[in-house]
Amino acid sequence: MTGSRDEAASELFAALYPRLAGWCRRLVDDDGTAHEIASEAFTRLWARWTKVEEPRGFLYVTAANLVRDHWRKLERERRALRRATAEAAVGAPNEQGDPSLRLLIQTLPDRLRVPILLHYYADMPIREVSVLTGRKEGTVKADLHAARELLRGRLRRSLDHAL
Repeated sequence: MTGSRDEAASELFAALYPRLAGWCRRLVDDDGTAHEIASEAFTRLWARWTKVEEPRGFLYVTAANLVRDHWRKLERERRALRRATAEAAVGAPNEQGDPSLRLLIQTLPDRLRVPILLHYYADMPIREVSVLTGRKEGTVKADLHAARELLRGRLRRSLDHAL
């Protein structure tokens, strides 16, 4: 029985790992980190292999959460560096906010960020996002709309500040 389980896991890994790692790469902008995140998502799936009904969705949701954790770590590091730099060079001009869409997406609350990442970055249809997040399709559509509106406003503000 273990042989068929191992074969199924190997086939799933071969089929999904390159795409998952590529998706992570677009989000974190670093090959090594992307592979670490994709590998960790598979490790977590393997630990729950018999309990997970939808492995692909589990992998993407897990990877989205790991990407969020990575972004949070980077933001903490940036804040610490800014503080250290500001203390070392009193009177230096403040850094303007980065209007990059990826940075703005990471500021979204989880309920809006995860559907954005799954729908737009993992190319999952709304129906699948609905199943993976446990929300009705109408709720997912409303969340996507709310996220787009928030991002639009934040992007405008970031660009206005940069000008």
